Amino acid sequence: MTGIKINLHVQPGAAGTGFAGTFAGRLKVRLASRAVDGKANRALIEFLASYFAVPKSSIRIIAGAASRDKTVLVEGHPPVLKEKLEAAGGKAE
Repeated sequence: MTGIKINLHVQPGAAGTGFAGTFAGRLKVRLASRAVDGKANRALIEFLASYFAVPKSSIRIIAGAASRDKTVLVEGHPPVLKEKLEAAGGKAE
């Protein structure tokens, strides 16, 4: 399956979950979930799956699982995914 790679900067423990512009050239995502026992990573996958309207199994953290800076692969139809990504303020790798 094809998809897009997204470079993210994740801020766990925020007041709410959503996109928050960019930080150091990466799309910033704020997560209400704390970074304890993988909860923030699971929350990130759920948020991205909902935003891109794909199953959670179509989202994989391919780099930075234990870091705020992550690279995520979103599997799906690239033109549709890129359009949604650009609407959030990001760009595909």
